[in-house]
Amino acid sequence: MNVHAPLDAPRRLWLRVDDFMILGEAGVLDDFSKSELIDGEVITMNAQYRPHAFAQSQLLIRLAMALQEHDPRLAAVIEAAVAMPPHDMPEPDITVTSEPRGDGPVPLSSVALVVEVCNTTRTYDLGPKAALYARHLVPEYWVVDLQDSAIVRHWQPGPTGYGQRDSTPFGTTLASATLPALVISTSGLV
Repeated sequence: MNVHAPLDAPRRLWLRVDDFMILGEAGVLDDFSKSELIDGEVITMNAQYRPHAFAQSQLLIRLAMALQEHDPRLAAVIEAAVAMPPHDMPEPDITVTSEPRGDGPVPLSSVALVVEVCNTTRTYDLGPKAALYARHLVPEYWVVDLQDSAIVRHWQPGPTGYGQRDSTPFGTTLASATLPALVISTSGLV
């Protein structure tokens, strides 16, 4: 039974993953190119242009090929929502998961790595997004920074953030910190 509490001050209404999914199914979010649920709030993103799309596509191909060769239990998927109950459902640019098939969002328990490509969202991806993924214990998080021509790698997640972080310039080889066989070239991403 619902109990009505008096409102003595404005309160924030935190959407849950299920609420967000209902909004999406009802078409409420159709006019937005991309939307995510972050800390219970609907966040809309800008359209993606060629530099972002090219880097994202190249990384997807490279990750998919490396996984197929060295760890076929995992697959790389593009722009799949990841359910992080109760109040988060981001849509990373690339997710490495053990459950690429099925209905609904990717289950958090299946996520091995998430990748965000940024051209104009660097501060957001390295700040609030990194905190979100760490809080939900995503093992590894990469930010592909097109402005600085580098990939910032995060690992050792915890409630206050990632314990480890480094940066690899484009044009070199990048090895995953948590998936030993996952190694990709970062040449030609821009």
